[in-house]
Amino acid sequence: MEQGNHTRVKEFIFQGLTQSRELSRVLFLFLSLVYTATVLGNLLIMVTVSCESRLQTPMYFLLRNLSVLDICFSSITAPKVLVDLLSERKTISFRGCLTQMFFFHLLGGADIFSLSVMAFDRYVAISRPLHYVSVMSRGRCAALVAASWAGGFVHSIVQISLLLPLPFCGPNVVDGFYCDVPQVLTLACADTFALEVLMISNNGLISTLWFVFLLVSYAVILTMLRSRSGEGRGKAVSTCTAHITVVTLHFVPCIYVYARPFSALPMDRAVSITFTVIIPVLNPLIYTLRNQEMKAAMKRLKRRLGPSEKK
Repeated sequence: MEQGNHTRVKEFIFQGLTQSRELSRVLFLFLSLVYTATVLGNLLIMVTVSCESRLQTPMYFLLRNLSVLDICFSSITAPKVLVDLLSERKTISFRGCLTQMFFFHLLGGADIFSLSVMAFDRYVAISRPLHYVSVMSRGRCAALVAASWAGGFVHSIVQISLLLPLPFCGPNVVDGFYCDVPQVLTLACADTFALEVLMISNNGLISTLWFVFLLVSYAVILTMLRSRSGEGRGKAVSTCTAHITVVTLHFVPCIYVYARPFSALPMDRAVSITFTVIIPVLNPLIYTLRNQEMKAAMKRLKRRLGPSEKK
């Protein structure tokens, strides 16, 4: 079939999370609370790091960037999901679908690169403590953050460039609640087997290898910490444990989605909602509940901003 014989669809229809009105209302309330907590929790980290002089270090500079990414990443899908839960017809325009995919992969890619930069930061802090400030200078940190965003941009452009030439001539029901490569690729009116293999190699295999690399990196860091003693060792172990937890939460759903054939499975919606909405709210909890320095800074900020009780 020649591409000229195809009429490109103007919109896609989401199947959504559920067809039940009662369950839709429950999910709307739950996801509204989660999204609000995501925005407020990550904003709290950003404000605390920006206002507290004791947190003007490379680690917290990178953590603030991760909070920005979490708010943006969650905002790509959550508001649309909330609107669709209360709508009879769940649609998105063709251009809107491509736009959503572009920002989804831009921010998702930047997120993964940022986690890698944070692992490098911990490695330098523990392996070269005397040179840490010079190696992880403010200018270098800013350059690494910019490189993370640039890496996400390049990754996203590649995804969209591979999808754009495909003909979408009729099937327009997306098996899910947002636009992503696995769901949209299956709707193309063409043989996409080779492209699917390419994207699994590009997204899935690289994500898996990157995840293993980061785990090995943290294993090396924890091994180096065994020779240390005192309060600094405990603090470093706690920080690395939090980083490992966040890395695992980011990569495991990513590997599930992209490192297998793009056919629908019963667990897809649960993994997708965890990937897009739940994980961004867990990051501030993990980084604050396990971080005494951050909790102390938040208490100081509360005292500074709160009304004085003394007359």
